[in-house]
Amino acid sequence: MTGRRVVVIGYEAAALLDIACVTSALITANTQGGGPIYDLSLATPGGHPITTGTGLVLQAQEVLERVTGPLDTIVVSGGIGHVDAAANPLIIAHVRRLARESRRVASVCTGAEVLAAAGLLDGRRATTHWDQASAIASRYPRVLFDPAPIFIRDGHVATSAGVTAALDLTLAFIEEDNGPELARSVARHLVTYLQRPGNQAQMSMFTAAPPPENGLIRRVVEHITANLADDLGTAALAAGAGVSERHLTRLFLRELHVTPGRFVRRARTEAAAHLLATTSLPMASIAVRCGFGTAETLRQAFADIYGVSPSHYRLTQASA
Repeated sequence: MTGRRVVVIGYEAAALLDIACVTSALITANTQGGGPIYDLSLATPGGHPITTGTGLVLQAQEVLERVTGPLDTIVVSGGIGHVDAAANPLIIAHVRRLARESRRVASVCTGAEVLAAAGLLDGRRATTHWDQASAIASRYPRVLFDPAPIFIRDGHVATSAGVTAALDLTLAFIEEDNGPELARSVARHLVTYLQRPGNQAQMSMFTAAPPPENGLIRRVVEHITANLADDLGTAALAAGAGVSERHLTRLFLRELHVTPGRFVRRARTEAAAHLLATTSLPMASIAVRCGFGTAETLRQAFADIYGVSPSHYRLTQASA
């Protein structure tokens, strides 16, 4: 018995984590599932070893030019070498060929540029690493890039955000192929979430870089994150900062590219997400603590930002 044939495509300066997240999850599915569920290999141009972006060398199992279908899935890695890979006619030709022979096509991180160069994303929604999305989108205007989600499925083509988002996408594949129990077992073994929703935002404002040099905005942001249950309307924030509402809004848009109201709503929602995942507090209590007032207001904000209900988020993300 052989498993679903999955080929990960690597190239010079591909990201080691982009490859390892996919391969580790699928190999773990084999061990946790008690059989050869996935037949997995790494293919590179010429079958040559590749030096990853971290300097470590990976040995290929297959020669890219000699891989033939039918395949279950091909996954194109990202990494700092993605621009050169997308400009390499040999790589693009064989990615395009193998896509025709595969049930499912995917990319990790900036591997989306390789798929785009092959024409496989034309007219489709796609995502990639948030830091590279604008540059890649400018080179491929036929692709509908959205830098926010962790991963996007558009038909048989899937694209994931930066680096470890590959793990979320691979868990989604495992669940799709084998059911939620095996996906849950793999996630537990890898000590990670069962699966973050695909449209969950890539970056949290609490892990993003602090506001730029503007001290007033920095103080307002610190006040917001420390006092989520208070009156954080634009008028109250402006009064506390000693500026007009118009000036505060102008500063927020310049420094953070968002209005004060939207920043507050996002801060409250992310705080609620943290409490949902790490506590057993009732929904109504979380809503009050985070400044929403009612569970229904929390639900609406959560659906807008995360694309799922608070109860679903808690069910899938809560600590064991």
